[in-house]
Amino acid sequence: MLETPVEPISIDAPFRVPRPVLRQSWLALTFLHWSFDPVVVRPLIPGELELDLWEGRIYVGLVPFILADLTLPMAPAVPWFSRFPETNLRTYVYDKQGRRGVWFFSLDAARLAAVVGARAGYALPYYWARMSVDATGGSVDYRSRRRVGPGGHTEIRVTPGEMIGETSPLAAFLTARWSLFAYRHGRVLRADIDHARWPLQRVRVGALDESLLRAAGLPDPKGEPLAHYSAVTHVMTGWRRRI
Repeated sequence: MLETPVEPISIDAPFRVPRPVLRQSWLALTFLHWSFDPVVVRPLIPGELELDLWEGRIYVGLVPFILADLTLPMAPAVPWFSRFPETNLRTYVYDKQGRRGVWFFSLDAARLAAVVGARAGYALPYYWARMSVDATGGSVDYRSRRRVGPGGHTEIRVTPGEMIGETSPLAAFLTARWSLFAYRHGRVLRADIDHARWPLQRVRVGALDESLLRAAGLPDPKGEPLAHYSAVTHVMTGWRRRI
């Protein structure tokens, strides 16, 4: 029997989320990616999902940003509650139907209510953290330290540069993901997202100190990360459902 083909990478959303349940914006977002031997990542991913490899390697991304305007699709955002820093640690997988998506090792957020809601509603491994994002003088500083759960921190400084005119195949592979996966009670869950094409910029990493990869059970990364930056992206999120 032939295996189900894996869907192609698309830099534009291949579908609309028909009944979104959340609206949000991602601001001052930095992608930092390292490649790993798949052998070290495979034990950390449910067996129902396959590792999505690039030239035989699995990529892990550390992604700090500001989450803003978090609200229902047609509702106004609530000041303070709807805006807070977040950092996620992720990799790339596909399900038995060939649908590509993101698997989160962890998501740190500065708003406790959002942590509780995302854990309950989406089965995502959120952690409450003390966090800040400071964009001054042309650079962006991200700082985070977990309040609860396995210890983890980040101290990152980046300087965004010029816009990238044409997205490379690898950059598209790492950023153009339109579903997320989670796991609860022995079942894989999936939720879809919808947003415009990523407006990616080059970015220089000036400082990087983190322990989130180690806290997730991953080895320390080797070499400089592959880095991209995006100033703003507006997102619609669908409800999670069992595969």
